[in-house]
Amino acid sequence: MALPKILQNLELPIIGAPMFIVSGPELVIAQCKAGIVGSFPALNARPADQLEVWIRRIKTELADYQKANPDKKVAPFAVNQICHMSNTRLQEDMETCVREQVPIIITSLRPPKMIIDAVHSYGGIVLHDVINIRHTKKALSEGADGIIAVCAGAGGHAGLLSPFALVPEIRAFHDGPLMCSGSISTGGSILGAQAIGADLAYMGTRFIAAKEANAPDAYKQMIIDSAGQDVVYSSLFTGIHGNYLKGSIRAAGLDPDNLPSADKSAMNFGSGGSDAKAWKDIWGSGQGVGSIHSAPSVADIVAELKAEYDSAKSRLNI
Repeated sequence: MALPKILQNLELPIIGAPMFIVSGPELVIAQCKAGIVGSFPALNARPADQLEVWIRRIKTELADYQKANPDKKVAPFAVNQICHMSNTRLQEDMETCVREQVPIIITSLRPPKMIIDAVHSYGGIVLHDVINIRHTKKALSEGADGIIAVCAGAGGHAGLLSPFALVPEIRAFHDGPLMCSGSISTGGSILGAQAIGADLAYMGTRFIAAKEANAPDAYKQMIIDSAGQDVVYSSLFTGIHGNYLKGSIRAAGLDPDNLPSADKSAMNFGSGGSDAKAWKDIWGSGQGVGSIHSAPSVADIVAELKAEYDSAKSRLNI
């Protein structure tokens, strides 16, 4: 099955993953101008009425850039919706996305059919992130257009399955769009994801230190200074297991090697929940962080990834 047209005309097969706090209009616009899909969580736009402002700014700036650069590959953008009962903004945010006809919606936690139907009503597509086969089949049964396999080593809410296990298992019954997430920080890793069956790489950590990212300078520096061994997998901060930088956990006065667990009932994605504020300086990161050594612009990052990608193809004579 061919990729939807909206995902075909990219400079590189990459979706920039939506990241809490880090992903804002500046990062998304830079990613799309560089020819890769940019995305942000709807909840990053605070208060809620800023979501429309962000979307309209992104649409306007990308349209103007495409008009001025007709030969450039300008990618579409996506908005991530956290589909959880504690997200009291979900309906309002989706009404905004439908009204503005956001081309791609990325759903997390649950893939509600009502959201999928709403996006399909104007011709948009829905990509749902999963960590196992059960979640994949549920999302597809609800009508999701594509699947994001969030594998071991991914930043944020990652699963435990290796991409070499999860991606082929999904591909065995799903011939639609399939993205792979998990320790992808180089052009060679992008090619590797495609080699095992994914259509596109889903990359977040590589862009945290980008000039356009809305991350504190200390966070960007920690990304540059860290390696895979500096990432810890814990459920404490959201109730769902995810990968975080040990240095930020120590800075919060906690021992990253002796963290208590938190139950899923602790999940709270409210628009201004105290839990989110309490852990705002706990910084997520994928295990591919060790491949990041600088903080250039998004354009320079994508150019470097493309050179690495082409080099990897040359080494394999493809």
